[in-house]
Amino acid sequence: ASQRRHALGDNRSRSSCDDFLVRVGYDEMKINIIAIGKIKEKYFSDAIAEYVKRASRYADVKVVELADAPPSKTPEEQRKIESDLLIGKAKGFVVAMDMRGKELSSEGLAELIKSKCTLGESEFSFLIGGSHGHTEELRQRAGMLLSFGKNTFPHQLFRVMLSEQIYRALCINAGTPYHK
Repeated sequence: ASQRRHALGDNRSRSSCDDFLVRVGYDEMKINIIAIGKIKEKYFSDAIAEYVKRASRYADVKVVELADAPPSKTPEEQRKIESDLLIGKAKGFVVAMDMRGKELSSEGLAELIKSKCTLGESEFSFLIGGSHGHTEELRQRAGMLLSFGKNTFPHQLFRVMLSEQIYRALCINAGTPYHK
């Protein structure tokens, strides 16, 4: 049994969620959080690292930070450069974080991951654009546009929120007690 299966607890009875994890090879799942820009504040980096560490019980989770487009470029040029970088790094089922996207509850995100796994997806890429957002080309290429609401959040805080929601979704699917 894999290390992640052991993390579920060897001495407790298996639930249907546990069976789902084993059946779809959940321990082989990869989740990429791909974002434009670097996190400078240690408290944001620490929070992201904590949720990534917790989520790694269930999947191989990575955060990929890509360089901002040069500020000398126009906003449209910056959006194109950054969107191209994001598309170039995206693998598997692509979820573009976008205000125009669908809003999902934590349970809805868990169900999305579960249903895509059931269909054979083993890798997910969550894309966070720069301050000028995504190009229409990126939106068209994404498997889904996902929104956390109409509010605007600082990109650093949003990465913490996304990391936490991914961890929560994995816990929901695993049947662990984090989500209440």
